[in-house]
Amino acid sequence: MHKPPRLRETKARDTEAPPGLWPVDKLILTYLAVTSLLIIVFISRLPQAWWMLSLKVLGAALIIFVIRKLDSVPGWFFRHWYPLLYVAASYKEMNILIPGIRRSTADAALARIDFAVLQVHPTVWIERLHNPLLTEYLQVIYSCFIPALLLVALVFWRRRRMDEFRRYGFLISLGFLVSYLFYFLVPARGPRFLLSHLQQSELSGVWMFEWFRNLLDRLEGIHYDCFPSGHTLLTLLAWWSARRLSRTFFYFFTIFTVSQILSTVYLRYHYVVDLLAGAVFAIIMLATSRHLYQALSDHEVSTITR
Repeated sequence: MHKPPRLRETKARDTEAPPGLWPVDKLILTYLAVTSLLIIVFISRLPQAWWMLSLKVLGAALIIFVIRKLDSVPGWFFRHWYPLLYVAASYKEMNILIPGIRRSTADAALARIDFAVLQVHPTVWIERLHNPLLTEYLQVIYSCFIPALLLVALVFWRRRRMDEFRRYGFLISLGFLVSYLFYFLVPARGPRFLLSHLQQSELSGVWMFEWFRNLLDRLEGIHYDCFPSGHTLLTLLAWWSARRLSRTFFYFFTIFTVSQILSTVYLRYHYVVDLLAGAVFAIIMLATSRHLYQALSDHEVSTITR
């Protein structure tokens, strides 16, 4: 494997990087503005409102400062990777905004849709397939959701395919931020809470199942992040982008993607309707994100979502 060029050399050759705001900058700044407006409207229900607004202003100011004043390798590096931090912070914000503003959840409605269509509760029915080794495997796969998305980005980065890296970052950021808005509109915690009284047995693995499950619970906190299934939506976006890396990489990522989608119901994290919504959102984004990126940029359209 060839050693990638140094960052200074890569930056010098990166002539496709547009001046000023990049599409992902505009996307994230718009999201910060929308959620700031939401906080202002419901400020009486959110004791943490002022420090949340302050953090958003500081976050937006940092983006603008780096774009205007930091034309260096560190600034260039920051511009490519900062969406990772901003998207993560926006996710954690949801466990404050949703319980503070919304007074009910959509769990019962989502469960009714599943039952009306399938005539069973999928997370209860699938108990007949439970096996400790399968449970262990699927919990590891589910827990590798974020690392898998980052792996695709890292391969683009290591190969110094910077334009594709930026477009992939935009696509993944779009997927995350749109899903957050729908978590607010359709808040739900998932069948492992609503339907726990119907389950005949507890999930059990072999070695690391409990550790991974407890780790995710600690990292996520109390969240209402079921509809649409972000694991389905974002994994499909990454899977489609992975086809541009290599046939072997795409083959293994296809296995990961199928396993990831299965794990969401098997492990009782999601209703089936969440998965369908995630898949529909992924199709819509893959069909429109290329044009949206073009609208937000003066540069030529990439083939990453073709």
